[in-house]
Amino acid sequence: MKLKLRGHHLLCLKGFQGYGYDESFVENMILINSERKLPQTTVSICECADDICSSCPNLVDGICEDKTQNERILSMDREVLKKLNGTKECNSIELFEKIDEIFSTKESVSKICFDCKWSEKCLFYQKLSNNR
Repeated sequence: MKLKLRGHHLLCLKGFQGYGYDESFVENMILINSERKLPQTTVSICECADDICSSCPNLVDGICEDKTQNERILSMDREVLKKLNGTKECNSIELFEKIDEIFSTKESVSKICFDCKWSEKCLFYQKLSNNR
């Protein structure tokens, strides 16, 4: 199995607990979150619409909502990629272990998660907030 994921979605998957924009989006997130935990899964990291975005009602002509929102999303992706030192493809289990090491404090995700509308429901972000 091969997944294509945006940089910031690596963090979203860590905190996903069943909330989303609509039923189709949630079902897709559940499937991807399950697949990313399989040892044979590889992840190709990108800065564009990915396997999660494919079911998002906010995806319009390949961008998230509008140009302003899309640029904000791209900057989040770049922050994750910068901390991954340009890693573009790897085993999913190893990648998410690396995510846990790199993004272990609230400060480490401040430029990525700070303004996210899902932060109050995100288990990953809440765990980091409690570890301060």
